[in-house]
Amino acid sequence: MSTDGTEQGRGRRPLVAILSGAGVSTDSGIPDYRGPDGVWRKDPEAEKLVTYSSYMSDPEIRRRSWQMRLTGPVLGARPNAAHEAVVRLERSGVPVRVITQNVDGLHQMAGMPDRKVLELHGTARSVVCTRCHARSGMAEALERVRAGVADPACHRCGGILKSATVMFGEALDPVVLGEAVGIAKACGVFVAVGTSLQVQPAASLAGIAAGHGARLVIVNAEPTPYDALADRVVRDPIGRALPALLEELAAAGPED
Repeated sequence: MSTDGTEQGRGRRPLVAILSGAGVSTDSGIPDYRGPDGVWRKDPEAEKLVTYSSYMSDPEIRRRSWQMRLTGPVLGARPNAAHEAVVRLERSGVPVRVITQNVDGLHQMAGMPDRKVLELHGTARSVVCTRCHARSGMAEALERVRAGVADPACHRCGGILKSATVMFGEALDPVVLGEAVGIAKACGVFVAVGTSLQVQPAASLAGIAAGHGARLVIVNAEPTPYDALADRVVRDPIGRALPALLEELAAAGPED
C-alpha cells in the first residue's frame, strides 16, 4: 500500500497525481501570476501585497491587501471545466490525489473530497492570526472591512490577521509538503497542469515523480523547466486539453 493509503500493485489502476497551478483557474476568472497577462507582469508592485515581510511591516500594504481580497475574484469564482474533469476522473474509480498551488478552493467546490486535495499554499477562504494562530472565516473578516475596518485585527489577541495562504517569504507546511512528496513518489501518472513549474519546492514534485518511474504529463501554455523529463507535453488550452487527457486516463485499464 502506498504512503497515501492507495493500494497499488498488479492489476490495480495506478494512482494519478495532479499538480494544479494558477492556469487551472483562469477560466474561472482568476488571473494567473507569471503568464503573459499575469498579475506580476502587469503590476510588479502587487507582489508586495502577498510578501510576508512587507505585509507585517507596513500597515498601508495590509490595507491594500484587504482591499484586494475584498474586490478580488477568488471568493466569487466558480469551478470550470478543468476542475469538473478532475472530479469525473475521481468518480470513475481511478485513484486520484490533487496537489494544488492554488488557494481558491475550487477543486473542493467542484466536488473533490477534502481528504484528496492538498493545498500546498494554503487557502484564501480562511484567515489566521500571526500572533496566536487562531483561524476564522475570510467572509467574517471581509465584513469588517466593508464596515470600515481597514486593517482588522484578531478578535482574540489583537494580533495582525492575514489570509491563511503561504505568502512569499513563508515556508510551506512541512506536513503537507511531506504528504505531497509521498504522493509524487507513489503515483503512476503525474499531471502538472497550469503551472510554470518555477516555484519551489512545489515544482520539484514533477522531478520526484519522474525519478520514481511515474509517467509525467505537462499541460501548460508556455515551456517549463521540466519539459525535457515529460513523457508528454500539451500546449492546448487547459479547459479543452485537461478533460480530454483525463478521459483517456479514465478509459485506460488497470496495470498488467
